[in-house]
Amino acid sequence: MRRSVSVHDSMQKGYEYELVEPMGENFDPEFRPDLTPREMLSLGVFGGKYLGDCRDEFPKEWFEGAKLASGKKDPKLNLFGVDASQPLGEWIRKGWIYEDDPRGWFQWYCRYYMGRRIPREDMRQIKRWKAMSRHIAQIVKNCRRGDVFCRARQRQALLHWAYDSRKL
Repeated sequence: MRRSVSVHDSMQKGYEYELVEPMGENFDPEFRPDLTPREMLSLGVFGGKYLGDCRDEFPKEWFEGAKLASGKKDPKLNLFGVDASQPLGEWIRKGWIYEDDPRGWFQWYCRYYMGRRIPREDMRQIKRWKAMSRHIAQIVKNCRRGDVFCRARQRQALLHWAYDSRKL
């Protein structure tokens, strides 16, 4: 069942990790994302520019129907049509990047979903994921139920963290 994954892309060369859980299963009980990586990519996240040169690492079906930019990032490809991303440099400056996942939280989530486990890092990322739920309370407080474009930037940010605010 264990499988090794070797990564060779522009941000990691010679990085290897083990998949120790079945794909999409055995998540920490405190981590209950609404969306899979495939669903996120098909809805439209990160202006279509995420995982550009490392797609071979992930299942091909994740990219079938994905909204992907052919050139530079295009916020119109995002589900809510707005840019809700901070540049990678800002994430690095704030200390949010873990060396095993130099592209950030979504890369961690994709690898976690596939079955990689790094207990200490998983705890840190799940804590960050849970902290994003504060945006749900603001949407519920300030938007009419069913108005999916109210607070579009917050909704897009939540989508980047596997929360589906369309249900609110």
